[in-house]
Amino acid sequence: MTKILLVNTNTEKLPYPVPPLGLCLLASWLDERYEVSIYDGMFGDTAGLVEHVLQFAPDYIGFSIRNIDSTMSDNPVYYVDDLIAQFIRPVREISAAKIILGGSGFSIYAGELMEITGADYGIIGEAEASLPGLIDALERGEEVRSGRNLLVKAGTDGKKVLHITERMMIKERFSEIDRRIDFSPYKQRGAYAIQTKRGCSHGCIYCTYPVIEGRTFRTRNPAAIAEEIEQACERLGDVMFEFVDSTFNDPAGHAEAICREIIRRKLKVRLRTMGINPMNTSEELFHLMMEAGFVQIDATPDSASPAMLASLGKGFTLPEIEKMAALIRKFDLPTMWFFLFGGPGENERTFNETVDFIDRHINPADLVYMASGLRIYPGTPLEKVALKEQVILPGESLLYPPLFYFSKEISRDRLNEMMLDVSSLRHNCIHSAETKPSPEMMQEAQKLRAELNLNEPMFRTLLRLRKKAK
Repeated sequence: MTKILLVNTNTEKLPYPVPPLGLCLLASWLDERYEVSIYDGMFGDTAGLVEHVLQFAPDYIGFSIRNIDSTMSDNPVYYVDDLIAQFIRPVREISAAKIILGGSGFSIYAGELMEITGADYGIIGEAEASLPGLIDALERGEEVRSGRNLLVKAGTDGKKVLHITERMMIKERFSEIDRRIDFSPYKQRGAYAIQTKRGCSHGCIYCTYPVIEGRTFRTRNPAAIAEEIEQACERLGDVMFEFVDSTFNDPAGHAEAICREIIRRKLKVRLRTMGINPMNTSEELFHLMMEAGFVQIDATPDSASPAMLASLGKGFTLPEIEKMAALIRKFDLPTMWFFLFGGPGENERTFNETVDFIDRHINPADLVYMASGLRIYPGTPLEKVALKEQVILPGESLLYPPLFYFSKEISRDRLNEMMLDVSSLRHNCIHSAETKPSPEMMQEAQKLRAELNLNEPMFRTLLRLRKKAK
């Protein structure tokens, strides 16, 4: 039987390790016809990968590339060189297997990554149909050449073009992450990832979700989502579940249906989620979320300046953000807020409008993460703005070095100076350059949690210590 090895190349463990949900879902599409194995590089090393390849002897090796860089302008970390040195090159030296690249990071920079890695094939976007289609064609002895979502190594004299570009519904087969990889390190420090939809209909100018997943929402059945959570609980016991969609409460009513199904099943779970869309918040939504078991959320308005909300293409208004903030405080739902400064049109006035919102509406017990500069990605509206303003040049690589957009109306130095002033005066405001707590602070936080029997998210405990120190 044909053997396929899928490799998770993501090794970034901050702020917490993210389990390879995509590879586990992909494996469920492949293991009906092939022998499939996953190597998780998050907690493995090069020696372990080499040993695994030698023992498993795969015919094809798929490398999933999630992260290209850290996306932080003040402390950029580039991952691709290590990815090649730790994963691709060692495998090339010991195996003749065909190398196939994929993943969200690859999809953004597919052409350049194919060139610098020397991979044989690359899948752009969702791979559930494309990868089996590619392997089936190769197993039949057919030659393939680059199509809309398939790249083939330069110089291949292809005879067949694969055009498997349809956006698919998420297969209602549970990913069972914990059965495909060693989940114990993730249980200790991370969360069990749940995907409830794909695609994004919003128009944030910097975002790659619509580029990778499409501009329409494709939702899963709420009953299937709740069943996945229930079965994972039966296998794992107490574990944090994280909804990893671009925004949790889109389209309207979907999040409420998921919560009702969890409540109906009387599941005793801990839940958290990424972005909440202010447009679709309501008292009913937050009531259902609290009853379902939410213990933490992320709120990502990026700005609280009306002018900047329009400039960033957020699609919601300041009153809607204020409404969301009021609901968060009413239900005392621990929240990490994220603000992004320096977009087109940012100036001292718009900066201060956001700071004023923070002071008036955000619970001081909640964390406010402040970053500056917008990473410029290919295919986004921000790329067009950057080209028009000659921040970047036509044909310039956006892969490396990482390129960031900063408003022409305020200098980068002045913007960072203002951000540092804000964080120095407010214990809950954290500049992106200082997000990693010291080992000593973590030890003190663990001690405080034990003494006071705290079950709150760790960020709230760390903010207690930060407040005490100021």
